[in-house]
Amino acid sequence: MILHQIFRFYVDGFKEMSPRGRKLWIIILIKLFVMFAILKPFFFPKTLEKFETEEEKVEFIEQQLIPKK
Repeated sequence: MILHQIFRFYVDGFKEMSPRGRKLWIIILIKLFVMFAILKPFFFPKTLEKFETEEEKVEFIEQQLIPKK
């Protein structure tokens, strides 16, 4: 019931919005979709998933952050 009210709140607000505001929100949503659904998998690889324990992850991050002399 409460989720339906929240959904109706946003739908009604979107319907009452000016055409320019509606276009801007559509552009924003498209940009967010492109950033998270398309660009993220290609440019931000999941490098920490290859480690099994937290200690291995911490050690890898320390090696990447601390400059070697």
